[in-house]
Amino acid sequence: MEFAYALLVLVLAVFIAAFILLVVGTIYFDLSNSEIPPGVDQPVKLRIVHCIFIGTAVLGKVLEKLGLCSQLGFTRSMRWVKKLGEDPKLFIKDLQFEEVPVRIYQPRAPSAGRRRGVIYFHGGGWIFGSINSYEPLCRYIARESESVVMSVEYRLAPEHTYPTQYEDCLTATTHFMKTAEDYGVDPACIIISGDSAGGNLAAAVCQTLVSRPDLPKVHAQVLIYPCLQAIDFNLPAYQQNCGVPLLFRERMAFYVLQYLKGDASCLEDVLEGSHMPVDIKLKFRKWLSADNIPKEFKVRGYKPKVPIECSNEVYEEVKKCCEPAFSPLLAEDAVVCQLPESFILTCEHDVLRDDALLYKKRLEDGGVPVTWYHIENGFHGIISLFDCGRLSFPAGKKGLDNIVNFLRSV
Repeated sequence: MEFAYALLVLVLAVFIAAFILLVVGTIYFDLSNSEIPPGVDQPVKLRIVHCIFIGTAVLGKVLEKLGLCSQLGFTRSMRWVKKLGEDPKLFIKDLQFEEVPVRIYQPRAPSAGRRRGVIYFHGGGWIFGSINSYEPLCRYIARESESVVMSVEYRLAPEHTYPTQYEDCLTATTHFMKTAEDYGVDPACIIISGDSAGGNLAAAVCQTLVSRPDLPKVHAQVLIYPCLQAIDFNLPAYQQNCGVPLLFRERMAFYVLQYLKGDASCLEDVLEGSHMPVDIKLKFRKWLSADNIPKEFKVRGYKPKVPIECSNEVYEEVKKCCEPAFSPLLAEDAVVCQLPESFILTCEHDVLRDDALLYKKRLEDGGVPVTWYHIENGFHGIISLFDCGRLSFPAGKKGLDNIVNFLRSV
């Protein structure tokens, strides 16, 4: 009996030791392949947040190996913030707009007239994120801008692939626009917004609504470090920030493929650029080229990528990423010039910086008024960390306040 007990203790000790080594080894590997450049806001805090993200992913992998849950499910549950309690300044209600879950935030204070409406699509690589995890951000926007905010719970990849997320966001948006007055919103003052993957969805929905004369015109759009194309993962920002937390170059391509087709089987082809034929790249070169990016964003280094042969098999798998609903940067000029006044936020140390800069140029070339705010010491995801206690980032709070100021001005 004592021998069996001792053997059990030994097995548990070995398991725990192996688990610790796996966690430490994985964290060390990820940290050794990451880089926090000089000038980033609160670098020690960023390293801590990054370690938390890595640790969560590793623990999820261990639990998956043990058959207890999937890594994806565990990671989502760890990022799922419990719904906050009542807000003294807001009425908050959960609804369904044509089977799409949404959360409405309405200021309690009386208003002389109808308020502006802000539609928000959360980020998370189309894989993570929820209306719960974005509750603090949406509450802040509603309170500080005195707007009615609608947050959308679109379905996630890889269980649901493109165009599901886009269609969910479009469905919720059109329903809200048709019923805006029911929530005290002026239908002529609706702003569509989102961050990261949500910024992609916001841009795509705005473009679609240009051709909907049956609906009110979108008043403005707010794009927070959006992903806007899946053709070129070798732009200057991708090269300069390939290992900067919280979004690596390889991870961004992984998210794009999960959204597009539910797996990342051709990840290396996408990173190398062999997923697109040369004639397709030349077709979009007038809009998607490092030549259109200001010189000051190339001083940290940039080496143009030599075009390589395309795999036709891979192209057939990913060709839908050329559709404007997937890559809004590739929309026709006739659509872009009809878009509403825009606010674009970028971060210097972010692989998606150049997507936004290229879109900013397209909007300006089309005569669309653009307010641009660049966080020189920012990184991807910084806005969501505006109010995380000791792990808050002042630059993120400042960026969010600039968004609020824009909303109040339109």
